[in-house]
Amino acid sequence: MQRENSAQTFVFFGIVGSGKGTQVKLLMEYLGKKDGRECTYIGTGEIFRQIIASSADDDITLTAKEILNSGRLMPDEITNKLVSEKIESEMVPDKHVVFDGYPRTVPQSEYFMAEMKPKGRDIIKIIYITLGKGEAMKRNLLRGRHDDTEEGLAKRFEEYEQKVIPAMNYFRALDGYTIFTINGEQSVEDVHKDIIKALKY
Repeated sequence: MQRENSAQTFVFFGIVGSGKGTQVKLLMEYLGKKDGRECTYIGTGEIFRQIIASSADDDITLTAKEILNSGRLMPDEITNKLVSEKIESEMVPDKHVVFDGYPRTVPQSEYFMAEMKPKGRDIIKIIYITLGKGEAMKRNLLRGRHDDTEEGLAKRFEEYEQKVIPAMNYFRALDGYTIFTINGEQSVEDVHKDIIKALKY
């Protein structure tokens, strides 16, 4: 059984525009200062960017690169394999680990649980940053990214509700998994404070 004072495992959930990426960084910095323990970051965005930049020519890299370049959604099987490789190469017992952008579907959640169990990671802290669709739309359009159109964002919100929320809810009934719901409508500083308070750090 994992002890509370041992390396912790965190999973972040939040709609696009919720400031999830910023809060991941702030939590990792906070943990590093608080207990001097390093954090391993495992994010699918970073994994996919590395794939695009990679010159590797193995089957999975080539397939993933083709899917990413075409703008299609990455199948669960490939996402699971890529994340699993990252877990095996970078996750060590004495470091905290923060997952960002994974899992995003129920099959990915099932795979995640199966990966964590043999590694003794049986206390999982899920940080769910909530944000209304109206505010999320406003924030994303203000960022001014060329691919952030109202139509494109509406599609991403729909995918989030249909796939990502069920992926998070999968963990609700599992022993050792705790979901901390945080109001993302606040300032960056207040969201961070609420996360620390909820985690009792």
